[in-house]
Amino acid sequence: MRLLLPLTLLLLGSCASAPPTAPETLSSSALPSQDLSPVAQQIPARTLPTDWARGAVFMEIYVRGFQDSNGDGIGDFRGLISRLDYLQDLGIQGLWLMPVNQSKDRDHGYGVVNYRDVEADYGSRADFQALLEAAHARGMGIIMDYVINHSSDANPLFADAKANRNGKRDWYIWAERDPYWVNWARQPSWHRTQVGRGDYYYGVFWVDMPDFNLRNPQVLAFHHDNLRYWMNQGVDGFRIDAVGQLIENGPQAYESQPENKPILKDLQTLVHSYPGNFMVCEEPTDPVGAAGRDACGSSFAFGFNRQVRASVKHGKVTKHLSEILQQYPLADMGLVLGSHDSYAGERLMVDLAGDEAAYRLAAATQLTLPGQPFIYYGEEIGMGTSRGNAGDWGLRAPMSWQADGGFSTVTPFRAPADNQADYNAADQQAEPDSLWHHYQQLIALRKAHPALRLGDLQLLAEGPVLAYLRQSGDERVLVVLNYSRQAQALSLPLKSEAPQRLLGQGTLNAGQTLQLRLPAQGLAIYRL
Repeated sequence: MRLLLPLTLLLLGSCASAPPTAPETLSSSALPSQDLSPVAQQIPARTLPTDWARGAVFMEIYVRGFQDSNGDGIGDFRGLISRLDYLQDLGIQGLWLMPVNQSKDRDHGYGVVNYRDVEADYGSRADFQALLEAAHARGMGIIMDYVINHSSDANPLFADAKANRNGKRDWYIWAERDPYWVNWARQPSWHRTQVGRGDYYYGVFWVDMPDFNLRNPQVLAFHHDNLRYWMNQGVDGFRIDAVGQLIENGPQAYESQPENKPILKDLQTLVHSYPGNFMVCEEPTDPVGAAGRDACGSSFAFGFNRQVRASVKHGKVTKHLSEILQQYPLADMGLVLGSHDSYAGERLMVDLAGDEAAYRLAAATQLTLPGQPFIYYGEEIGMGTSRGNAGDWGLRAPMSWQADGGFSTVTPFRAPADNQADYNAADQQAEPDSLWHHYQQLIALRKAHPALRLGDLQLLAEGPVLAYLRQSGDERVLVVLNYSRQAQALSLPLKSEAPQRLLGQGTLNAGQTLQLRLPAQGLAIYRL
């Protein structure tokens, strides 16, 4: 099934829910210059093991919405540093930072104005460097969101391309007449500059986000230099945005084109030339293709998120989830249940209508399969939707640290989550049987058992109960998840003389076969 509305269209396009107050944008007097100087590789000293990302649990962080440190109502790098111990206690091993480059929108960040500087609202370059060092000291890697498909229309490169046909014109895509293409949401993809007659540029996501001409070797070299620039500073890799839209071959051929793969393969080679660095791509239309060694090498397993949600809601493994578990190269994929984009689904607590048992099953599914699980900030506490906001804006509430806030000492940039009083980090950490502790236990098991982090997957049962074996070397771990709202008995052709329960409920009788009985919406994890 094709997932609609890839990343940035939902952010500000006409089909999206507009924010109650439009984000402040950069004035023309505040526009920076764009550094175009070549960047040579300088591999920094590393404190993380080279395999740190393999099977690791990441958290996606919206810096603006995580923690305010200076009382301006906006999250920042210093605020994130102050919460690293919280993330370490949870067991997080990697952070994906939504865009932190200087941007026109000064909110979501996907309209980049300067690729080699950080958003001033988040702090200084020294603050960002301090964040890298503090995360590394706790054994956490940091990957940055990188926007390769397009820039902001306020980027100096586009200003030059628009005004000077002898300048950076060929860095973007132009037409003398409107070709009348539309994107997946039936919105125009070509936009008139209003400078001269017949001057149209291509911007598939939005008028303010012109697409780069990625057939131009100079543009590709620019992006490679930018990636080297940040990896030289100690960044541990990248989440590459919107890789399905890199090359266009016509009005019906603007997504997932074959020419994308060599571009992505070159990016992968560059990122992996820094020992231990990690790259994962966003490609909702062809996630399996993007995960290939001839492309990104790793991508998000889109489809997984919706099928896990559907399975726990309906009480049985969906046909599509079964296909994903059998056909996706999960070990090379990022596993999400939700994200900053509404096309990935509402906040879990909203979508599951407050069903905590279903929520726990979804989390257990995500955290016991091969691959790299990515938890969206607040997911670990059941955070809801920003009060009074919908769409993407509703998903990006300030983090619910306490019942009465805790994000900032002043009114935050956006309304808090509507369930903050009942679902917040302080209360969840204080309650031993909370969602937060459920996540903490699952992550701890994944870190402690190579079979769960790195092992092969063998499906054993699919129906009301999903059961699978994870194996690495001599270690075998059995995961059994009862999606049904009724107790279920299960017989598995596995032999184990003394299985060790690691987590969960129910009863197990060992012997030539394993006989299990699980309560309604129960789960059990055993080391065999």
